[in-house]
Amino acid sequence: MNDSTILDIPKVYPEIVTKSKEIGFTMPSDLYIGSLLKTLIASKPAANILELGTGIGLSLSWMIDGMDIDSKITTVDIDPELIKIAQTNFEKDKRVNIICQDGTKWIKEYTGKKFDLIFADAWPGKYSEIDEVLDFLAIGGIYIIDDMSSQPNWPDGHQKYVDNLILYLEERKDFSLTKLSWSTGIVIAVRKY
Repeated sequence: MNDSTILDIPKVYPEIVTKSKEIGFTMPSDLYIGSLLKTLIASKPAANILELGTGIGLSLSWMIDGMDIDSKITTVDIDPELIKIAQTNFEKDKRVNIICQDGTKWIKEYTGKKFDLIFADAWPGKYSEIDEVLDFLAIGGIYIIDDMSSQPNWPDGHQKYVDNLILYLEERKDFSLTKLSWSTGIVIAVRKY
């Protein structure tokens, strides 16, 4: 098996990668997490999906590609410049709700429907407000995070946050957990009850 062959790259993905390089965006998600997200979302028809950390929209492009016509995705990011780029590519898709707001504030104020999949790719929902975000998941819902293996752009002391998060998730009895030393290091947790 050769996992370096990534199939069905979203049509808009190369354009977003080019824009990412143009603006010097240094935190793009890699192809592997995108492919995994697309596959997981395809298993959830009529899904309600949340992405915390829109960035420039690289992961969002994969998630939208995996969604069926009845699915919806909400994506939240605090950076207005990045949100503008994501809106340029995705705002015409009625299944997509792009929100420019501090993730912590959004999490604290959210009172809507439970989510079938949450991709937490920002500090809020990953290293803070974790209890609230996990409570947003429906039974059978998937919580997925990446960048759990050491990254060259990590600030000093970041490893302790990663270690504490993984320990916390391992101790949760209401989730089934898988850790993958693949891509940038991935953790997938599924709500059992």
